Amino acid sequence: MIPFSVVVLLLCATPPPTPSVALPFEQEGFLDFGKRIDVEGLMMMMNDEEEGSAVEEYYKPEYYKPEQPTCPFGCQCNQKVVQCSDLGLHYVPYDVPPETRLLDLQSNQITEIREDDFKGLSNLYALVLVNNKISRVHLRAFMPLRRMQKLYFSHNQLTAVPKNLPSSLVELRIHDNHIKKVAAGDFSGLGSMNCIDGRNPIQNSGLELGAFDGLKRTFLRISEAKLTGIPKDLPEGLHELLLDQNQIQAIELEDLRQYEGLHRSGQVGLQEGVQCLRLIYVMFFKQVVYLHSNNISQVDMNDFCPEGFGVKKTYYNGISLFDNPINYWEVEPATFRCVSNRMAVQFGNHKK
Repeated sequence: MIPFSVVVLLLCATPPPTPSVALPFEQEGFLDFGKRIDVEGLMMMMNDEEEGSAVEEYYKPEYYKPEQPTCPFGCQCNQKVVQCSDLGLHYVPYDVPPETRLLDLQSNQITEIREDDFKGLSNLYALVLVNNKISRVHLRAFMPLRRMQKLYFSHNQLTAVPKNLPSSLVELRIHDNHIKKVAAGDFSGLGSMNCIDGRNPIQNSGLELGAFDGLKRTFLRISEAKLTGIPKDLPEGLHELLLDQNQIQAIELEDLRQYEGLHRSGQVGLQEGVQCLRLIYVMFFKQVVYLHSNNISQVDMNDFCPEGFGVKKTYYNGISLFDNPINYWEVEPATFRCVSNRMAVQFGNHKK
């Protein structure tokens, strides 16, 4: 049994301290690409992963003729990378070379993904469809992409998670769509997936029981949605959870207790949306707490480091109270006695 510590945070109470005023913590390992994907960075990532692993030899269909290379009109093709961004395309080009490893179709006018759009592209590693107008995806569209690991589908008009995603998929970026429901089985068979980023108008009722079945060790972000509480039935192997800019007001012990990955080394981010945190139980050995951009005005001396017989303390690597109406000079210095470094506590830049 894994021991865990319970910290009760009553962040609507009394006075606050004297540490640093700086920018809020950056989420390590999280890449928020916005409306454009850095293709050069993605190429470097692809090459690094291939050099560091035993990549099986690419499948070459019978009709593959290397002496007759092709490249879709208007696109740039180089070293198995096909860049067709910003061309005003309405459909996926039909003549993408079969050896392509990275296909960049961002910032076009594509409205749908058809059944045969990726036929013959079994070697594809990453597909970039960011910033199009895609609202329809054929049920069989992704079936040829049996080696694809990264799918970037953000800033489109999807109303549901695409079906039949490749079992090889490791990373799915699908934020800024119109998804209001994640159905049971949407991620079934995706045991390799370790990163899902979704900023969509989802309520708690839109997450069906079994929606995350099949996922293992996972980073999950559901931001700027309409969640009023921690979603139920999250992936058992949940390692990192971000629920920023929702409508969550309280977290109970049972909401996070079952996720051992979070207990050991995970992080929870709840920023820009929580009005007042009451009785929040956090259970980590190694912890960073994100509470910036809320309406917290007071911090009691024992909020982060409770006293009392039998209460086991949690020691923090960082606490962000950036952009809260706190007079930091009124906070007792002992309030952050359980933080490893006083410079890791952040205040400041609150605009009334």
